[in-house]
Amino acid sequence: MATRLKEVDAVLVGVGLVGTMLGRELTRAGLKVVGLERGNAQATVPDFQGPHMHDELRYSVRKALMQDNTKEAMTFRNNVNQVALPIRRWEGFLPGTGLGGAAVHWNGQTYRFQDDEFKMRSHNEQRYGKGFIDAELNVQDWGVTAADMEPYYDRFEYLLGTSGLAGNVKGQKIAGGNPFENPRSRPYPTPPMKEPYGSAIFRKAAASLGYHPFPQPSSNLSQPYTNPEGMTLQSCMFCGYCERYGCEHYAKSSPQTILLPVLLKDKNFTLRTQSQVLRINLAKDKKTATGVTYVDAAGREFEQPAKLVILCSFALNNVRMLLLSGIGQPYDPKTGQGVVGRNYAYQTMGAAQVFFDESVNINPFMRSGASGTVIADFVGDNFDHGPHKFIGGAYMGEVMSHGRPIEFHPTPPGTPAWGAKWKEAVVRHYNHTAVLTVHGTSMSSRSNYLDLDPTYKDAWGQPLLRITFDFPANDLRMSAFITDKAAAIGRAMGGRQVVASPRKGPYTVTQYQTTHNTGGTVMGLDPRTSVVNRYLQSWDVPNLFVIGASNFPQNATYNPTDTVGALAYMAAEAIVSRYLKAPGQALVQA
Repeated sequence: MATRLKEVDAVLVGVGLVGTMLGRELTRAGLKVVGLERGNAQATVPDFQGPHMHDELRYSVRKALMQDNTKEAMTFRNNVNQVALPIRRWEGFLPGTGLGGAAVHWNGQTYRFQDDEFKMRSHNEQRYGKGFIDAELNVQDWGVTAADMEPYYDRFEYLLGTSGLAGNVKGQKIAGGNPFENPRSRPYPTPPMKEPYGSAIFRKAAASLGYHPFPQPSSNLSQPYTNPEGMTLQSCMFCGYCERYGCEHYAKSSPQTILLPVLLKDKNFTLRTQSQVLRINLAKDKKTATGVTYVDAAGREFEQPAKLVILCSFALNNVRMLLLSGIGQPYDPKTGQGVVGRNYAYQTMGAAQVFFDESVNINPFMRSGASGTVIADFVGDNFDHGPHKFIGGAYMGEVMSHGRPIEFHPTPPGTPAWGAKWKEAVVRHYNHTAVLTVHGTSMSSRSNYLDLDPTYKDAWGQPLLRITFDFPANDLRMSAFITDKAAAIGRAMGGRQVVASPRKGPYTVTQYQTTHNTGGTVMGLDPRTSVVNRYLQSWDVPNLFVIGASNFPQNATYNPTDTVGALAYMAAEAIVSRYLKAPGQALVQA
């Protein structure tokens, strides 16, 4: 029997970026909040300090900051005709764990989605006709616009201290910024990062071809900054240890540097780490959440009653928790009915390697997670899709995040995979190669979804999450087209050899691409095609809010973190200003 604890106003499932933000907003409003985090407590000092934080074998190869898949894995298959098998080694994507979550080990790339990407179906049907979108795609509108999101993007970026150069402030275009972005209310809080040499070569080449390069928005800060919560961040040192690592310099915007210390001092907040939530508990009518059940590090089971439950774990784990708790109708790919697990999407990546002669020194070791130069000419609907027969797009740029010795060893085609000749090639090309990244959309389709695996279970005896995914044909056409454009820029950069690598199927979990898993608890205006309303409130259980990249109906071009943070602030505002005045009531009528 679980030990029943004293009821609180709200319980948070996961204390990563979203959990920290919601905890701060709810305690500020006077609520008693408990945050349950399955991983350990961790802080910049002592946990992220050098030299141990630069242990590439421990953190990049052995994934020390990631979910322990010896206890809680996931299973994967490309289609329903295959038998899914457990992912025993994280490679394709990296779900974080521990206090601060995946925002501890992110790269800091901080982009806003475009308005047409929030209106993926209606915009494309209006411009290209109803028959233009492939029949297999489940793409849908979000129920919000870029104008709706702008104040929340703004607040989140000022919490992070994001470094960048605005391209559109209140409708006024600014030279050097992104000319395609929707209007923002004010500039970035800090100036853009210093431009690496390879990025400068890319900028000049892209401009010579008529494109519009701009500095990548970065939450690895260009200068010291104190945010509205009173937290001070420092300048990035370009050490090259961002993704997969915590930042030792207080220069990367993570919960530990932007908000968490403030929350932990609040008397209304209680943090419990090493707390594995098993399920969300429901009243007999199945329409009200009564709290959660969790197991602590000693194996003791507890029930934490709460008037409000907020699910804010990693996107895939959000979906699994609803399925384990029996909340919402699971998606059925055969009938297309159901919503939980529907519209799982990912990111469609390509690349072009540019090999220079030995007179061009790229110095890849002097990098940060977000210190590149990019173009948005092929983002969203910034170009005419009509002749190309696909929807979506990609940004591209010279955005190399590191030159770490184990992971970065570029060699041209024909190089042996090991041995003396391979070593010679690594020495020859390490400092003379630039990598152009093509970071593209991922369209939701009828056949890609998430459900509970019928065979495999975790350490607590509960079914693992099963991922069924492969790249839709639409996305492969998109990658081929835009990667070809990247190769043309690479040739204009003066490379001796340019090697383009568009994304091809089938998808594999054995090769890293991004950690940008999205969908499964999507937001929208219709309960038949969404799990939560525009304020991220469950259609089925009104005192449950589900927040994260699992809300995305499909994945947009850019990295998701800025949009996740903006959605969190939008949901928090709705909870505090509207929901708490009428607890248990739906904020949107179905």
